Amino acid sequence: MDFIKRVLSTVTGIILFCVLFFLGIVLLGAIFGSGGDDVVQVRDNSILELKLDFPIKDYAGKTEFAEYPFLNEDKKNGLFNIIDAINFAATDDKIKGISIDNNFIDAGISQTKALRNALLKFKESGKFIVAYADVYTQKDYYLSSVADTIYMNPVGMMEFKGLSSEQLYFKDFQEKSGVKMEVVRFGKYKSAVEPFLENEMSDNNREQITVYLNSLWNEMKQDISKSRMIDESRLNIIADSLLARNATLAMSSKMVDKIAYHDEYVNGLRYAVGVENDKKLKTISIYDYAIHTASKLKLKTNKNRIAVIYAEGEIIYGEGDENNIGQGTMNASLKKAREDDKVKAVVLRINSPGGSALASELIWREIELTKKVKPVIVSMGNLAASGGYYIACNADKIIAEPTTITGSIGVFGMLPNGKVLADRMGINAEQVVTNKNAVTFSFFEPMSEDQHAFIKEGIIDIYELFTKRVADGRDMNQDDVKAIAQGRVWTGNDALENGLVDELGGLDLALKYAAEAAGIEDYKINEFPIFKKDLDKMLQEFGLVKAKETILKDELGEVQYNIYKEVKAHAQRKGIQLLFPYSLDVK
Repeated sequence: MDFIKRVLSTVTGIILFCVLFFLGIVLLGAIFGSGGDDVVQVRDNSILELKLDFPIKDYAGKTEFAEYPFLNEDKKNGLFNIIDAINFAATDDKIKGISIDNNFIDAGISQTKALRNALLKFKESGKFIVAYADVYTQKDYYLSSVADTIYMNPVGMMEFKGLSSEQLYFKDFQEKSGVKMEVVRFGKYKSAVEPFLENEMSDNNREQITVYLNSLWNEMKQDISKSRMIDESRLNIIADSLLARNATLAMSSKMVDKIAYHDEYVNGLRYAVGVENDKKLKTISIYDYAIHTASKLKLKTNKNRIAVIYAEGEIIYGEGDENNIGQGTMNASLKKAREDDKVKAVVLRINSPGGSALASELIWREIELTKKVKPVIVSMGNLAASGGYYIACNADKIIAEPTTITGSIGVFGMLPNGKVLADRMGINAEQVVTNKNAVTFSFFEPMSEDQHAFIKEGIIDIYELFTKRVADGRDMNQDDVKAIAQGRVWTGNDALENGLVDELGGLDLALKYAAEAAGIEDYKINEFPIFKKDLDKMLQEFGLVKAKETILKDELGEVQYNIYKEVKAHAQRKGIQLLFPYSLDVK
């Protein structure tokens, strides 16, 4: 009886907590929902603090709760909200300069370059940019190298050593565990499945990784060289010999301008804005300033619109959400933009490694319908590879960053097989069928020759369709497309040379071409997609997913947890895949 009482009291406590939690959300929504849009005040003589240590997405996202509209969210911490804020600060008399302070930027290389370009434009206003760090990561330094003055802690460290990429291989692990992946692929560079087939990196894979890493590094070197007035050859020497690894070496290598403690850096900021050392410095975070900027830009009135639709994450078959691209949400956004008379053009911003071939084709079709009515311009972010390129190739014009990773025009299929493990555990699976191919797949049996042939046939069909879509969209011969396909990965610079993209630049250039194609000069931007949420369903699942992830991360550690997520993602993918060859983690 005591046990039953404890169980009932626990259940009652959980229910009561959920009810109180829900009421708390309602109360907070009522409080914050009743406020004005511009809740952030900017004081005179302020410094904008550019601290970007949160995960930066191209699109922060809009969320709508159908039954609880006061919970609707329109976040303003996306990449282009930050860029808008930097641009706005250049003309804001209250902002005197920008401080990049112990940043630890959490963004891709192309996103970092886009932010860097915005800072270069900001400098044209005559306002200052200064940077300080105890530790400069490579991307932090790349961003901070635009600063007028770069500070470094006397006992600080700098990571300036060139780029690297690490790939894990699982062939032996599969044999030892008894679970292997049955793989069918098309494209000699389509190395997404290579770790399950080999113990070592293939020459083709090593070649493409080497080429694109060098292309990324050269772009970063060029930018740093121009800002710091250090020859690129000298930068290579600094990287090879680690001649900026500490403050003294970084200073002698001209990578930093001043060695100082943080309080001395803050005093330098006070001097820059004319504030005495005993007075408090006026600062505003980039997050708050982005909210302020959005409220000001919202006041702009214009009947013309350009729809910016963000395709961010892996492509999955289904509705999609903030982390994945689904044909449901994407096609609804394209249809809404197409049927809105105020929307004169569409810009599709892609940051995706690809994914489901079927979902990619369904999105391609919706773009095809939209393109017949309005101009469609593609802007590529960090990644627009495989399925990400599939949905891009039909646009009127494709704009990529020099550091964008794109291409990967290839196809693969993969199914897990646990026959060896089952035999070890004493498990035997028996099937009863009415027809020869009634069993299309069994986890407990190896793939038959017929099954392998059917899957290969489907993959070849998708590859032919993929290369045809590219050939038609890019006005190329299909054989020429196949010559640069085979799953090969390219940077934006290389993709421009082989005809996969039209021009190098960011979202601003894509918007410029969209406006020109639509014949308009002034316009407002409508951002999509808008994610629909069901609060009742979320409350039913409250806490379980987050708790599981937290426990796993604590037990496994960050590195092992990321490996677990990658293996789990492979297991959950269904159907034929148009996916980037590997998880991109350039260091």
